[in-house]
Amino acid sequence: MVTAAASEEAVPAEAHPTSEDASEIASNIKYHSLYDPYFSPFKFEPEQAYFATAKSVRDRLIQRWNETYLHFHKVDPKQTYYLSMEYLQGRALTNAIGNLEVAGAYAEALKKLGHDLEEIAEQEKDAALGNGGLGRLASCFLDSMATLNLPAWGYGLRYRYGLFKQQFSKDGQEEVAEDWLEKFSPWEIVRHDVVFPIRFFGHVEISPSGSRKWAGGEVIQALAYDVPIPGYKTKNTISLRLWEAKAGAENFDLFQFNDGQYETAAQLHSKALQICAVLYPGDATESGKILRLKQQFFLCSASLQDIIARFKERREGKGPYAWAEFPTKVAVQLNDTHPTLAIPELMRLLLDDEGLGWEEAWDITTRTIAYTNHTVLPEALEKWSQDVMKKLLPRHYEIIEEIDKRACCSFCFQFLSRVTFMFMAMVCSTRSDMESSLPGMRILDSSNPQKPVVRMANLCVVSSHTVNGVAQLHSDILKSDLFADYVSIWPSKFQNKTNGITPRRWLCFCSPELSNIITKWLKMMAGLLI
Repeated sequence: MVTAAASEEAVPAEAHPTSEDASEIASNIKYHSLYDPYFSPFKFEPEQAYFATAKSVRDRLIQRWNETYLHFHKVDPKQTYYLSMEYLQGRALTNAIGNLEVAGAYAEALKKLGHDLEEIAEQEKDAALGNGGLGRLASCFLDSMATLNLPAWGYGLRYRYGLFKQQFSKDGQEEVAEDWLEKFSPWEIVRHDVVFPIRFFGHVEISPSGSRKWAGGEVIQALAYDVPIPGYKTKNTISLRLWEAKAGAENFDLFQFNDGQYETAAQLHSKALQICAVLYPGDATESGKILRLKQQFFLCSASLQDIIARFKERREGKGPYAWAEFPTKVAVQLNDTHPTLAIPELMRLLLDDEGLGWEEAWDITTRTIAYTNHTVLPEALEKWSQDVMKKLLPRHYEIIEEIDKRACCSFCFQFLSRVTFMFMAMVCSTRSDMESSLPGMRILDSSNPQKPVVRMANLCVVSSHTVNGVAQLHSDILKSDLFADYVSIWPSKFQNKTNGITPRRWLCFCSPELSNIITKWLKMMAGLLI
């Protein structure tokens, strides 16, 4: 057994948590091994060493993270908010010490404590927050935005068991729950001061004045967990804010519990835990569909309430805020169609909670939201049952109906405006084009009366100021095929943004030798070009 006192070299009893001296770093690691009450202080095995090292690195991140937050609060720039159901961060330890340029110092510090940095880094379990390219792209964007000193935050869900973990037995492959949070994550910071109410089901109340309000149903809480994301060679440290679903103490029925009705007493607590249990719960049943739609709305509602609260907070002491300023301070990027409900939720918050009129709320929403499409296959685009939507989110379904109705009128006007001064034959031709195109452009699809659906991608295209594909060929297909009818109306709305990966994690830290060679040759080429 390795102990914290097993080092051959003495380390200081106390150290500044942001010092870059290896001896002081070793002291800080030793401090966390002794005083963070997660493991026995009398042993210092690789797993314990990892958690203590991660806590030591987190000390540095928190200082930069706080400074970054205060800076942007003071400057009040336009801030990007990236909404994604997935994030694939990879190992945070190697990425953090690489971006902070203290990898060598930490390697030396761990050596003083009898450990090897590579062995310690191997102890980290990947955060089970994603599945594939969607999550990897999201995490690379956060790393890039932090490195570019951009004011940006990511929003996601804190999945307790991820998607699944693969293991093999004598019976073959098995899929079991991921256990990345079985102990704890040393990187996240629970924010008990950041909690928002999230409502499901219920009904719409209409006041004598005609205003509408969502009421009743189930109300749970969204609790924030922040993960600092450091930039490379910069103090800029942004946030990945993950939401956890929970129910309050007022939702626990003590009388029923003492009466032996244990499940009934904590029913809402159980339902809340289901929301962030796994990524993409099975949706073969209606209950599965409702749970997945709950997940998506939970992410959108919590994030937008947080964004609006920050918008108001940054205006304190600077005079009254104007909602017309909101799109000049807030940019919301939807990573695929999973966060589409951010559109009707932002409309609801502006209409019902803030008292804005439809035209003003719609102008703000369409100037705030942008949409990244990830597929060109029509069958892969998300569609939700209208009946499920009405049941779970009755007010949002009303708003989607109104968006669809107004969009349809706009489409008709756009088609007819092309023929204002044309011959009658051209008028008939355009009318035929309009009649054939409109059904596919509608947000609400009732072509199958038994299974009417809400087309989430159509809602995104209609409501976003910008739509982008993730590769040039992909974007070309979107414009020429999948969204061709929309392009004929809004040609400038569609763009391409080719995906990439962060070169820090996937080149500089993975293969520093290759990175040095490439850097050397790029400098030589730059000299020749000059």
